[in-house]
Amino acid sequence: MANTNRNQNQNRNQNENLNSNKNPANEEDFNLRETRPSLGGGRVSGNDRVGTTFDLVEQMEYLYVRVVKAKQLPGSAKPFVEVKLEGLKSVTKHFENISTPEWNQVFAILKDQIQGPLIEISVKDKGRSGDDLIGMIVLDSIDVPRRVPPDSPLAPEWYRLENRRGERVAGELMLAVWMGTQADEAFPEAWHLDVATVNGDGVANIRSKVYMSPRLWYLRVNVIEAQDLQLGDRNRQQLEVFVRVAHGNMILRTKISQNRNGNNPLWNEDLMFVVAEPFEEQLVLCVEEKIGPMKDEVLGKCMIPLHGIEKRMDFKPPISTWYNLEKHTVSDKGQRSVSRLNSRVHLRISLDGGYHVLDELTHYSSDLRPTARRLWKPAIGVLELGILNAQNLTPMKTKDCRGCTDAYCVAKYGQKWIRTRTILNSFNPNWNEQYTWEVFDPCTVITIGVFDNCHLQGVNGGGPKDSRIGKVRIRLSTLETGRVYTHSYPLIVLSSFGVRKMGEIQLAVRFSCASLFNMLLMYSQPLLPNLHYLHPLSCHQIDILRHQATQIVSTRLSRAEPPLRKEVVEYMLDVGSNMWSVRRSKANHYRLTGILSSIVKFIKLFDEICSWKRPCVTVLVHSLFLVCVCFPQLILTFIFLYLFLIGTWNYRGRPRHPPHMDVRLSQADTAHSDELDEEFDTFPTSQKQIDVLRMRYDRLRAIASRVQTVLSDLATQGERFYNLLSWRDPRATSVFLLFCLLAAVVLYLSPPKILATIIGFYMMRHPRFRDQLPSYPMNFLRRLPARTDCLL
Repeated sequence: MANTNRNQNQNRNQNENLNSNKNPANEEDFNLRETRPSLGGGRVSGNDRVGTTFDLVEQMEYLYVRVVKAKQLPGSAKPFVEVKLEGLKSVTKHFENISTPEWNQVFAILKDQIQGPLIEISVKDKGRSGDDLIGMIVLDSIDVPRRVPPDSPLAPEWYRLENRRGERVAGELMLAVWMGTQADEAFPEAWHLDVATVNGDGVANIRSKVYMSPRLWYLRVNVIEAQDLQLGDRNRQQLEVFVRVAHGNMILRTKISQNRNGNNPLWNEDLMFVVAEPFEEQLVLCVEEKIGPMKDEVLGKCMIPLHGIEKRMDFKPPISTWYNLEKHTVSDKGQRSVSRLNSRVHLRISLDGGYHVLDELTHYSSDLRPTARRLWKPAIGVLELGILNAQNLTPMKTKDCRGCTDAYCVAKYGQKWIRTRTILNSFNPNWNEQYTWEVFDPCTVITIGVFDNCHLQGVNGGGPKDSRIGKVRIRLSTLETGRVYTHSYPLIVLSSFGVRKMGEIQLAVRFSCASLFNMLLMYSQPLLPNLHYLHPLSCHQIDILRHQATQIVSTRLSRAEPPLRKEVVEYMLDVGSNMWSVRRSKANHYRLTGILSSIVKFIKLFDEICSWKRPCVTVLVHSLFLVCVCFPQLILTFIFLYLFLIGTWNYRGRPRHPPHMDVRLSQADTAHSDELDEEFDTFPTSQKQIDVLRMRYDRLRAIASRVQTVLSDLATQGERFYNLLSWRDPRATSVFLLFCLLAAVVLYLSPPKILATIIGFYMMRHPRFRDQLPSYPMNFLRRLPARTDCLL
C-alpha cells in the first residue's frame, strides 16, 4: 500500500510538472550534467577504480527464492506455487494431474521493497474451488543466508508442507532462499514480485537479455552470359533478354543484353546482396525476355544454395561456373513440375568477407572490422557501461486514467546488443545493470536508447509499437582511458511537433586500454578494411546494401525472445536519417559556416593589420615578416611552434565530459512546424493536400536555386582561371603571357628576399596609400570569359 501511494504521488507530481513545463525549448534544459553516484558500494570519480565485479553500478540487494520441484502431492492435483511477501506475490506455471512437478523458477524482490519479515510459499491446486491450498511454508527473511558471486549457487533443500494451522500435510517442496545482488546469475531469469500484473508471455518481454546481430556478408553475383536459350519467338529482330536475381525479399536485375541477336546473350554485370549467416535462403536466378510492356517471359530458372559458395578475403576473381537452367510450370490442377533445359548461364558468385558490411551511417559506426574473422585484429581495450537510472521521464501512455511509463534501455556496440529489464510504472526507474564490450577501434560510437514497453501482455506481432524516449551516443575516442565518466544525459526526441526533453538517463562509462601503443597505432591504419579503398562501392550500391543490412538485422533480432522489435532496431541504427530535410540542411550550413569562420577571422585580422588599427600589433607583424624573409628556413619552424603553443594553451579548456546531442547545433529548437512535418513524412510522400505539396516543392526549388547559384559562381571562377591559357580571349591570353614572361625575368634578376619584402610591405601598406576600387588583377580576372555564355 505504501508503494502504491508513493507511485500515485510520483505520477501526480510528474503530470503537474509536465503541464507546467510547456514553454519552448531552452538551451539550459538540454545540458549535460556531471554526477557523483555511489558505485560498487563506494563513490567513484576521476580515475578511481573499484575492485568489485559490478563496480560501475550501485549494488542493489535482492531476496531470491528458487522453487525447484515438489513430491508426494495429491495425484489428482493441478499444482502451482505462489510466493507471497507482504502483499507482493507471484505464481509459477501449473501442471496437469502430476504429483511430482518441476518448476525450477526463481523469484526476486528488491530488499528495499520488503515490508515484513515473513515469506509465504504456498503450493496450490488450480483445479480446486474455494480453498485451493495444498500446503505452505513460512520462512523468516531475517535468517536468509547471503551469497556473493563467484560463490557457488546455494543448494536447495526439501521443506515439509503445512496447513494454515501449522499442521503437517502430505507433500514436500524443494526451495533455495538467499540474499544476493544484481550480479547473481539468477537475476536475468528471475520473476520480480513487483511486476505481478504481468503474466504469461508478457513476462519474457520485461527481462534483460544480450543479443548478437548476425554476421553479414556481401554476396556478389557476376552475370556473364547465357547459352542455348529457348526463345519464344525466334523471328523477332531485337531480343531484350535480362537476368533477374532474387535473395529473400531483395530482387535485382541486369540491364538488357548487349547482344540482342541470337540465343547467346551477354551481360558481364555485377549484382550485390547482403546475406546473413546461417545461409538459409537460396539464390534464385531467372533469365527472362521482355515481350511487351509490363510483360516478361521466363526462359529458364535456377536455384543456387549459398553453403557451397566461395568465401573471399581479398579481391581475387572467383572461379566461374556454368549453371543449368530449369523450366518451372504449373498445370491446370495446380501441380508443379520442373523440367531440365539445355540452356545454361555463366556466373561468378562469391561471398566477400573483406568488406565491412555497413549497417549504420557512414559518419559514425560501432564496428569497422571486416566480416571475415580471419582478418580481425586483437582487441585493444574494453568498454564498460553502467546503466544506472533515469529521472523525470515523461508519461508515455495512459493506464487506469493516469499516465505511466514502463521504461527499458537498449545499448548497441559492434555485434553485441543488450536490453535491460523493464521497470514498470515508474518515472524514475533504477536499472543498475553493467555490460562489457571488447573494443577493436577507438574511433567508434556506442548508442544507448530508452524505450517504453508497450508489449507487457505478450503481443509479439502487430499491436502498438514501443515508444521512443530518447537516445545517447558516446564516441570512445573522446574518453580518457581508465577514467570513469558519470553523467546525466538529456533524453531528446524530435517529432513532427518539435523537439522535446523526455527526461534524463544516468550512465557510468569506462574505456580501458590494454596497450597505449597499439591504440595509438590504430590512428595510422585505414578506417575501413582495405577492399573499401582498393575496390570501392558506388554511393548507389552503398545505399541499397545498407537498407538490406538494416532489414536483415531488424528481422533477425525481432525473432529473439524477448524480441528487439523493428522500431527499436531502426531507431538505434538511425534509419531514414540520411533523407533530405530543411532542418538538416540548415544544420550542415551552420556547421560549414563554423568551420570557415576561422578563415574569416584570419582575413579580418589581416585587414586590421593592413589598416593600422592597432599600430603596435602591425609593427610586430612587420618585424616578424622581416625575420621570416631574412631567415626563410624558420618559417615552418614558426608555424609548427605556433600550433604547439596554441594546442598547449587550449589544454586548459579541454572538454571535461563526452559530447552529447546538441539541440542548437541540430537546429531542432528553431525548426518550423511545417519543416518538421515534411521531415517526418514518409517516402514516397503520404501527404494528400496538393497545396501543401506545391508549397514544399516551391520551397525546395528556392533552396536548390541558391545552391545552384553558389555552384555556378564557383564553376565560373574556375573556368576563368582555366581560360587564362586557353586563348578563348586572345587579347587577355596575350596580356597574361606577356606578364608571365616579364615576371619570370624579374624573379630571375631580383633577389628573392628583396622581392618578398616588397610584396609583403605592399600588401600591408597603410590605408592612406590604398585605393577603394578593385585592384588591376581582380579587374582583369573578372573580365575573362567563362562558359556561362554557352548555357541555355
